[in-house]
Amino acid sequence: MRIVITGGTGLIGGAVAREMGGAGHEVVVLSRDLAKVKGLPANTRAVQWDGKTGAGWSSLLDGDTAIVHLAGESIAAGRWTQSRKRRIRESRVESGRAVLEAIRQAKEKPKALLQGSAVGYYGPCGDEVVTEGHAPGSDFLADVCVDWEASTAGAEALGVRRALLRTGIVLSRDGGALPKMSLPFKLGAGGPLGGGRQWLPWIHLADEVGAIRFLLERDDARGPFNLSAPQPLTNRDFSRALGKALHRPSLAPAPGFALRLVLGEMADMLLNGQRAVPQRLLEIGYSFRFPEALQALRNLFD
Repeated sequence: MRIVITGGTGLIGGAVAREMGGAGHEVVVLSRDLAKVKGLPANTRAVQWDGKTGAGWSSLLDGDTAIVHLAGESIAAGRWTQSRKRRIRESRVESGRAVLEAIRQAKEKPKALLQGSAVGYYGPCGDEVVTEGHAPGSDFLADVCVDWEASTAGAEALGVRRALLRTGIVLSRDGGALPKMSLPFKLGAGGPLGGGRQWLPWIHLADEVGAIRFLLERDDARGPFNLSAPQPLTNRDFSRALGKALHRPSLAPAPGFALRLVLGEMADMLLNGQRAVPQRLLEIGYSFRFPEALQALRNLFD
């Protein structure tokens, strides 16, 4: 099978490329700047695209091809100014429309599309257990996720199986949120964020990649899937687990007002959360390698 990945040089996309290439599949990473694509894994090549159209790569699609669409500007790289919020939304929606355009142009439609999204789709949910049937929220991140998912919805009318990847916080030592979360602990100043009662839906990178491969290989997997571990924790309990994994105390909370002062609106992403559980993923038989946070963190830091 040929796997075409948008966002294939990012943390998740790169790991998916390594996994699928290592399994013997042909992997194509789409990139706006081929000069920056280096160190590709086995069975992987890069193809130019502009992120806004299907030009130059729709010919790659056929009945034995699957698309993993993960492209989008990082939500955690800086304060959410109005211009940055616009880029966060447009980078996802425009690239999604480009994916749909490429599918429409293809003489033979791909067999599957795995569409990136996030558990932020549900908005702040308090202590409520959140499964895939939960309604979308109304905050900025929820609106972005709704638009991101909608950007490729037309693929289903073209006969393409589509699965939605509503991903939690991906744990990896090589990028994402964990290096930033762990730094205060390494300095002896770690602790929960805000009141610590907000839920933190997390997933080990190995399970993020494992779940994506599982969904690629299951011809009956369609619709939304929460890609988060079956045991979400409150921020306070996750901080304790992180402290144990690092052999550091978890004592000093970071006040919510201070986070908002430093991060602006982006602080809401840390101070609100979802008690998301992977109900549909478990129902169709995915087995998590790291269902517990302390186990996952010790794997990453030991």
